[in-house]
Amino acid sequence: MVIEERLKRSIALRKDDVFLRSEFSDFGSPAQVSRALRHLVANGVLVKLGVGVFAKAKASVLTGKPIPVRPLEVLAPLVLQKLGVKITAGRAVREYNASDSLQLPAGIVFDTGSRRINRKLGFGGRYVVYENHHA
Repeated sequence: MVIEERLKRSIALRKDDVFLRSEFSDFGSPAQVSRALRHLVANGVLVKLGVGVFAKAKASVLTGKPIPVRPLEVLAPLVLQKLGVKITAGRAVREYNASDSLQLPAGIVFDTGSRRINRKLGFGGRYVVYENHHA
């Protein structure tokens, strides 16, 4: 498939580790691009982080199955930046970093300010949680 090969080459040449589906709209019709992206996910070139959100993949050392090239904690802020969402660390992380709390933050939590986010981002059972702080 020609589009799949073009996508694969484009992904390999990019420095980005995360991609939005809309970045590939020039490669063909929406159905063709979707089909090619599904094939790349099935072949382990990409992993899906959410609806229309993909990351470069590598084989897991433990299982051999495709996993993102970088942890979700690193990739999620990049995705949200591409989507135009300004984020800061969650309340628990801010308190821990300021030595106001000894409890280690669990999970991946981002503060989106007053903006409400519905997008589900995650991989392997771990998902990003959004909190709003109205300042």
